[in-house]
Amino acid sequence: MDKQGVTKLLVRLKEGEQEVYDQLYPLIYEELRDIAYAHMSRQSADHTLSKTELVHETYLKLINQSQIDFTDKSHFLAIASRCMRQILVDYARKKHAKKRGGKKQDITYIDEIFEKQDKKAQELINIDNALDQLEELNERLSKVVEMRFFGEMTIEQTAKALDISESTVKRDWMKARGWLYKKLKERFDIQ
Repeated sequence: MDKQGVTKLLVRLKEGEQEVYDQLYPLIYEELRDIAYAHMSRQSADHTLSKTELVHETYLKLINQSQIDFTDKSHFLAIASRCMRQILVDYARKKHAKKRGGKKQDITYIDEIFEKQDKKAQELINIDNALDQLEELNERLSKVVEMRFFGEMTIEQTAKALDISESTVKRDWMKARGWLYKKLKERFDIQ
């Protein structure tokens, strides 16, 4: 089925036909896996959530939404990318929040691995917090970052999903990256 056919299914879904999910999912599964791969490529190698699990959790999150507001396939995939970001940040927060108790022991190689995982989780939380701050200042800049960085959407796909010109996406992308770099460097001391 072509992109227009997917958009028609999305319109039916938006109109309340929940059974459309069963027809839609196989058509967009590979694209969701590509987005999940982009998200997972930024995680540590020993991350316990697989890209397949991320796709399935995203799908479940999307079908449990009472009202998803999207305009077409590109916009739907942008929403899916945002869901994946939220799932990974929640995962990182839970992992970072776990307290290791017990007596102080010698540091082992395993401890070093856990320390690296914890640092990766904290970096993702820091990026998410900075992106939330950017969203308060300029929602469109935040959406551009989500789509370009987390969803690995092209300039053209991002422009279409946000209904803005490609040159505006390019400018917003540059502004947002500069703002995030400065914010993360000063606030979280990220090198």
